[in-house]
Amino acid sequence: MELNESDEFILDTVRHCVWSGFYNFDEIQAVIDDIIEVDANETLVRSSVAKELAKKREEEKTWPEVTDCDRLDQAFEAMNLRGIIALQNTGQTMSDGLEDVAEALEECEEGGAYGYCFYHGQDLERALEGGGLFLAFGDLNNEEEASLTIAEAVKACLEVQGFVIEWDGDANSRLGIPEFDWKRRYAIANAA
Repeated sequence: MELNESDEFILDTVRHCVWSGFYNFDEIQAVIDDIIEVDANETLVRSSVAKELAKKREEEKTWPEVTDCDRLDQAFEAMNLRGIIALQNTGQTMSDGLEDVAEALEECEEGGAYGYCFYHGQDLERALEGGGLFLAFGDLNNEEEASLTIAEAVKACLEVQGFVIEWDGDANSRLGIPEFDWKRRYAIANAA
């Protein structure tokens, strides 16, 4: 069966959603609702979700007991405990991530957070393709010296989990984990 551009785009989106580990069957179907075009083969793209999820569940059986994503979860938990708002897969862009940080800040007790760290959907796509994971960070008051302190705290949380970090020491650069093997288990990611 020949695929058109719409089919290819939707199938690629389904693969990214499934392999990210952040979306369940119904959520991926809702994503399809948002992006489907008139010329798409709806039966094909909708049936691909269950097939891709089944394929991922089989592959998960071969994964190590603790994956890079498990270690990343631990690092993000440690950051949150230290007063750094740490968000995963937040929006698609830096602007989206910063908006989500602002929303999370509203839910914090006053003085409960002093910085942030996140990666967004484009960062996740790069990680899924084997391009490493980049993390944004900063001080909530946008002060450069304080942002450098946040970066060092984020870096320390990641290094405790065994990650090798690349960073040029600039408050306007992002932290990178060049050797990140994206393996987020479906059951863990969707156990809430």
